[in-house]
Formats: sequence, C-alpha cells, structure tokens
Amino acid sequence: MAGGVVVTGTTDVSRVEAPVTWKAYLICAFAAFGGIFFGYDTGWMSGVMAMPYFINLYTGMEYDYVNKMPIGVTKDEFHLSSSMQSLFTSILSCGTFFGALMGGDIADFIGRRPTIIMGCAVFCVGCTLQIASTNQEALFVLGRLVAGGGVGFISAVVILYMSEIAPKKVRGAMVSGYQFCITIGILVAACVVYGTQERNDTSSYRIPIGIQYLWAIVLAGGLFYLPESPRYFVRKGEIEKAAKALAFVRGQPLDSAYVKDELAEIVANNEYEMQVIPQTNYIGSWLACFKGSLSAGNSPLRRTLLGTGMQMFQQLTGINFVFYFGTPFFTQLGTIDNPFLISMITTLVNCLSTPISFYVIEKFGRRALLIYGACSMITCQFIVAIIGETAGKDVNNNRATSAMVAFICLNISSFAITWGPTAWVIVGEAFPLPIRSRGVGLSTASNWLWNTIIAVITPYLVGKDKADLGPRVFFLWGALCCFSLLFAYFLVPELRGLSLEQADMCMAEASPRKSAAWRPSHTFAAEMGNVSEKPGANTTVKEETV
Repeated sequence: MAGGVVVTGTTDVSRVEAPVTWKAYLICAFAAFGGIFFGYDTGWMSGVMAMPYFINLYTGMEYDYVNKMPIGVTKDEFHLSSSMQSLFTSILSCGTFFGALMGGDIADFIGRRPTIIMGCAVFCVGCTLQIASTNQEALFVLGRLVAGGGVGFISAVVILYMSEIAPKKVRGAMVSGYQFCITIGILVAACVVYGTQERNDTSSYRIPIGIQYLWAIVLAGGLFYLPESPRYFVRKGEIEKAAKALAFVRGQPLDSAYVKDELAEIVANNEYEMQVIPQTNYIGSWLACFKGSLSAGNSPLRRTLLGTGMQMFQQLTGINFVFYFGTPFFTQLGTIDNPFLISMITTLVNCLSTPISFYVIEKFGRRALLIYGACSMITCQFIVAIIGETAGKDVNNNRATSAMVAFICLNISSFAITWGPTAWVIVGEAFPLPIRSRGVGLSTASNWLWNTIIAVITPYLVGKDKADLGPRVFFLWGALCCFSLLFAYFLVPELRGLSLEQADMCMAEASPRKSAAWRPSHTFAAEMGNVSEKPGANTTVKEETV
C-alpha cells in the first residue's frame, strides 16, 4: 500500500518486460540534449581564450590582423595570464558544483522536468551577463558563475531523469547518449569558434556565447511535452500519476500487464528502501546518503562513494585538459600552424567515437569498458609524455608533434568509448529511490568539483610563465589513470541488463568482481507482500480508502 493505493504484482522474476518502443528512444534522446550545455561551454571557452580580440580586450596587448602577428610582444607572450585562464575556466565549474547539489533537492520537491527547465532559465541569465560584460572582468566571471549554476541543475537532473525512464535493456546505451551530446556540444563550439576567431570586434566571442540561448530554448520548450518520471511520482505517493507516466514512456496501455508489473516492483522497492533508509527531516535525508559501512554493498555510504568516485576518476583521466586548454597547448608545440584546426579535429574524434559506446556498453558491460578503457588511456598518455620528453623537445620536429597529436586523439577516442559515457551510466544506476536524487546530485557535484580543481591548476602546470610542463603533463594524467583502473576493478559492479530495482538487489548480494554472474532470485514486490497468492497473477492498480 502506498499513498492510498494498493499495487500488486507477480512473483515471476523472469517475466517478459515491455518491448522497447521508438517513443522511449526519442524521449531519452531529447532529454540527453542537456549534454549540449556541458559540452558546448567546455568547447567555446578554450577557443575564445586564444582569440586575438579577446586577449586584447583583457590584457591590452595589440594585434595586427593583416599580418596575423601581435604588436609589441612575441607570439609566445601574446596570451592571457595563467591566473586569468584559470579563473575564467574554473568559475563555471564552481557554479556547476553548487547547482548540481541544489538540483537534486529541487528535483525531489517540484519534479525532474521543472528542475531542468529552471536550469535553462538560470543558464540564460548567465549567458546574458557574459555577453554584456565587454571588458569588465568581474561581470564576465559573475556570468560564468551563474551559467554554471544552470548547467549544474541540468547535468545532475538529466541523468536522474533518463535513468528513471529508460528501459533496462538499453538503459546504458540511452544514458550514453548524454555523453554523446556533450561531444556534439564540444564539436559545435569548436566549429563556431573556428569561424569567428579572427573577427576584430566583440562578435568574435559574443557569437559563440549567444548561440547557447538556442540550446536552452530547445530543451526547455521540448520538456513541456515530455512526461514526468514515474519513479518521482512513486516517491511522492502519487501512484495513479506514476502509472500514467509509465504507460506513456513504455508505449503501453494503462491496464497493460507490463506496466502493472513494473509499477508494482518500483512501489515495493521504494517501500523496502524507505524502511532501510529512514528519512525523518531535510538534514536526515542528506545524512542518509552517508549511512552504513564500506563493507556492505547495499549501504548508502558505499553507493555514495561509488558515484562520487566514478565522477572523480572520470575527471582525473585528464580529458578536459585537452578541451579546456587544447588550443593554447597545441600553440606551445611549435610546429602547429593552426591550433584551432587541431582542436577541432580532437573534438571530431571525440564526437565520432562516442556512438560506439551505445553498442559495446550493452554488449560487453560497464566493468569491462572501464578496465580496458583505463589501460588504453594509460598507454596513450605515457607515449605522449615520452615523445614530448625525447624527440618532441626539438620544436621543429614535425614527426614528433604529429605523433603526439595522433596519440592524444587515440586517448580521446578511448575515453569517449569507455569512461566518458560509462561513468554517467553507473551514477544513474547506483542509488536506491529514496536517496537517488541526492546521490546523483552528489556524484555530479563531484564531477564538477574535480573539474574545477583541474581547471584551476592546469594553467599553472603548463603555462609558459609557471611550471611549463608542456607534454610532460601527460605523465601526471597517465599516473592518475592507473588509480582509475584500480577503482574500476575493485569497486565497480556490473549492472548490465538489470532494472534499477534489480541493480539495487545485485549490489546488496554480490561483490563487484562477482556481480557479472549475479541473477535476481526474487522480486521486491514478493518480498514486501505486494503479490497475489496466485503465481503469475497480473498486477492491479486500484484506489483504496485508507
């Protein structure tokens, strides 16, 4: 019984689920559009910081647009300071960190869809402030911070929404679509920046910023026509609304046995978890994410560390070094005449590689992708660093530079197929319903926290006026990928092909290294007594006066 509604289901754990319809694919594909915000903003900032007009605006150094040479300083000296690059890049991630934390609470209060729409509105305010800033550094930074808050709402809640509505058979592939949209955003940004880089007025950077209004309008407008998450309604005790939303996303009639069985399991799982994870008040609901022990697979603490750890190690692969600081970095390699073009090539590799994950994540599973992906990135990054320390020291060695760029592209491809999408999939699967929104919010905030840290320190690591590591920075990224490999091997369970409720069961009953062989032996509906006495009986959803 939940919210005055009795829900009954079957005891058959092998029952056939509803067929995956085009409607389900389209709903998730549209929700994944939220990744555009993340990716596009990552892409345009890297290029804009290398634009002659933008550098002149914030440093006062002049540039000859006819001869394409700086005036009064050398080409190596014509750039934003390391501290300014660090501030402009990291402040958005800082805003996104807080936005992701708040987004989970708001999503539980008003729903998943309205929270994403709210994030679009906040993001637009931030864009307006950046466009209006001209040469006012404080206003530009404020705009980045506000826009980051909007991106935080969107990045956390889109993953939550997609995980809760996607069919279990293709959930990994559908949530991977979010990472694909991130790569599309980065690619589009690189193309736009490439087209405006040599403009000798404010349109050089205002056009890349202003295009982002389009993403907000499309996403917010479309969400008015999409259903709310059925699991959100179950959490609020509104079972009839949950049934209607589930019927819509599964493309089945309201009285379909598929809908009734799945709804019964969602309701029973929520009731079970509410007994295990009691939430008495607002503070208690946050503290619930940290209860339990590290040794228990089903403890909230273990899951919180899994989600936040996945996002931390995804960032520590160093992937955003290329997308945040790729253009300035490629400029330092010496033999590259057009670093903007090389940056666009790396983003194209990222974008074209990601769709491969749609197939392999369901074919080979989450753990395998993470383990082999980490091994591939370790190899590529150490090769880049070694070449940079040997043949690459000769700034006129075109072959060494080409080899470094090639292995950077292979590293990006490895990330795009493995850690890029899989980290988001794991986060969407790891948490039980009572703490899912806060767990996903904490995990996404972890992504942005480490994103911020990397954005802050990287200019100091590679800047000519600071540590000047150059290609040697890949020794650092390769070493950190070794820790990502260990994390995946020892702590990440295999949840391929399981419903969110079955994933909950698997984490409670099997260790990560044995999880691939785990199969469900019962249902939550049976365990909670929400089954009829007749085996195989269909579910019924009916109103009851309490």
